[in-house]
Amino acid sequence: MNGISLSILRFILRWLVCSLGLWIATGLLGSDKISYGSKLSTVVIAGFILAIVNIIVKPIVVLLSLPAILFSLGLFMILVNGLMIFLASKLYSPLHVTNFLAAILAGMIIGLVNYLVTTIIEER
Repeated sequence: MNGISLSILRFILRWLVCSLGLWIATGLLGSDKISYGSKLSTVVIAGFILAIVNIIVKPIVVLLSLPAILFSLGLFMILVNGLMIFLASKLYSPLHVTNFLAAILAGMIIGLVNYLVTTIIEER
């Protein structure tokens, strides 16, 4: 595989993991905290928006907040992940997050899903 097709494959995987994570977060937190409607296409589009936000905005935010991340020994990344969820909900109105705490919890769930999927894929 060349570099471009590998990058596209990684993006698609990130997109699917974000969509799966949003779906699981809604199930665990309840639709009163985070919701995307009842259609599967809405959660897939929300996952796409979140994947784009994580690719474009998150590296800039991480770079700007590097002192806080280092000072907190990485725990500030939980807030950064929550901020990315909250930003994605503002960019895509069918994805509704009630407050920042719900976004932080959803970010933690999506991070856990990402870790599990990555672990399963790397073992193969």
